Amino acid sequence: MLYSLLRPALFRIDAERAHGIAVRALALRGGTARAPISPSLATEVAGLRFPNPLGMAAGFDKDGEVPDALLGLGFGFVEVGSITPLAQPGNPRPRLFRLTEDRAVINRMGFNNGGAEAAVQRLAARAHRPGIVGINIGANKDSTDRVADYATMARLMAPLASYLAVNVSSPNTPGLRALQDEGALSDLLDAVLAARGAGGPPRSDTGEGPRPSRPPIFLKVAPDLEPADIDAISRIAIDKKLGALIVANTTISRPPLASRHAGETGGLSGAPLRELALQRLRDFRKATGGAVPLVGVGGIASAEDAFARIRAGASLVQLYSALVYEGPGLARRIVRGLDALRAQFGFATIAEAVGSE
Repeated sequence: MLYSLLRPALFRIDAERAHGIAVRALALRGGTARAPISPSLATEVAGLRFPNPLGMAAGFDKDGEVPDALLGLGFGFVEVGSITPLAQPGNPRPRLFRLTEDRAVINRMGFNNGGAEAAVQRLAARAHRPGIVGINIGANKDSTDRVADYATMARLMAPLASYLAVNVSSPNTPGLRALQDEGALSDLLDAVLAARGAGGPPRSDTGEGPRPSRPPIFLKVAPDLEPADIDAISRIAIDKKLGALIVANTTISRPPLASRHAGETGGLSGAPLRELALQRLRDFRKATGGAVPLVGVGGIASAEDAFARIRAGASLVQLYSALVYEGPGLARRIVRGLDALRAQFGFATIAEAVGSE
């Protein structure tokens, strides 16, 4: 209710500035993980026990400034980043656009962040607090060895992360998506896995206390993939025993849009991405045969959207752009709605609904 009153004023402010205000407000608010709404929503993925399957996607908290405040909004987990080895300003402004008529966002941020050193200090300070916090890692735009960048980030962030999300699917760093090609991706993941550490399987993480010594690796992929790419990525994910595939990042495609910002370059997210992301999730579910857990993201704005993604094969779901339009109360509304839908469809736990469509 309050956000609906504040939104017109916020929307008169430049989108990136408004985002900065939101992060600062959350920093002042503080917060810790809330008690689960229902034990039936708890689920386990890659050895991690999530109190509910709804997560905050990467991109909102780029520098790991407010993960605990976000957990306090009702999210079952938070993914911070993308973080790169060195600080970088990102692409020139303006680079973030609200497409209000389409309930969408276009961004060409370009991995703007304060770099690994600052993030390590910040995340180390909260490492013993409850809550599952994944760290999304990327490469610097001007790096001469991007594989080395990812390996560096894996080594630095592994002790601090519940899981590591390897982001090779942002459209806003030139050439980055080429790392999704089969040979390049296999080499990249080998380097990340080696840098994360050798030994036995990762310890289970309850979200309470220290992070696992060897956090699982999640891979974030683009929605703009051909069938052969999907098959190749799926084979690699199974072969490398990845913890999950995050399906999907923003799209460079352009469905019909009404906003005056429709022609802006960058990645499109929000409502227009919903059907493409849902189909891509189904494609990966089929290609992996359910052997790799999936995280559904893209165009999720309601409990119904989230439940459809779960029934299509997602063990977890994430959102970001919908918060721009719905406000900070959205997470709690979706989690409550998921529990109601679970009961309505006759599932004892949310995990039973995965892939049930």
